[in-house]
Amino acid sequence: MQYEFELVGKIGSMALIRREDNDIDYNIFSRLGAELRPGMIWVSSGAAEIGRLDYMKRTGRELSGDPEDVKTDYAAQGQVLLMEQYRRFIAQAYGVRQLLVEHQHFNDAEKREHIRRALLRARDQGAIPIINYNDPVSDEENRKWELTHLRLQGAQVHECVDNDETAAVIAGLVSTKVLLILTSTEGIYRDPHDPSTLVREVTGADPEEVARKVRELQRCCVGASRAGANGAHAKLEYALGPVLRGTTVIIGNARHRISSLLSGEAPCTRIGVY
Repeated sequence: MQYEFELVGKIGSMALIRREDNDIDYNIFSRLGAELRPGMIWVSSGAAEIGRLDYMKRTGRELSGDPEDVKTDYAAQGQVLLMEQYRRFIAQAYGVRQLLVEHQHFNDAEKREHIRRALLRARDQGAIPIINYNDPVSDEENRKWELTHLRLQGAQVHECVDNDETAAVIAGLVSTKVLLILTSTEGIYRDPHDPSTLVREVTGADPEEVARKVRELQRCCVGASRAGANGAHAKLEYALGPVLRGTTVIIGNARHRISSLLSGEAPCTRIGVY
């Protein structure tokens, strides 16, 4: 099978910070930057959390008020810093291009094609796309109204507020060999409280067998790394679409190198048809 992209990757907010220091984890950005190259697409969470940490450093306090307004303000402040770190650590020979997306871009055929062409041009022009949901201009009430209207029309709907979903949708928009989801854990566990229960492979001879195994594993998945995150259950749900289209999905810890996760050297959960 011919793939248009080697990798679509995604990293979560909590994997980009050092909680104990309330600071950006520059080592993570350094490792990523050393391996990202054209032919890869990177979906990055972190703007709101990094913006929150930056605001606290500058003022000594957190914002208060309407939670949606607070998230908007943190994300707008953090987006600048997020992209600054990627540009700082990615090889200077490569371009870095920011794509801020919203749900509407994936629920309209023309807009999807516009994004697809931009991603292909980035690959051909020696640039790496960094994609994030455009939280600063996204209004939850309007978004819910728009999505409800689409569902009433019988359309397939992508919300994409969770960047796990965004990465899965991007992996479906292009043909990619691997979808890599980086988190603050080693992968999917049968018992979230017991690291020895890491599930290293969810594989099958055909898509139906893989789907059945994913459904079984989802029964073990509870909890999330932070408020508002959908956790392991949702990661497995989003993984199914790309897997059924021939993509291998890898879920692993951001402390490992991309190459180590792809090769199987580092512990992770690998999902695919074999």
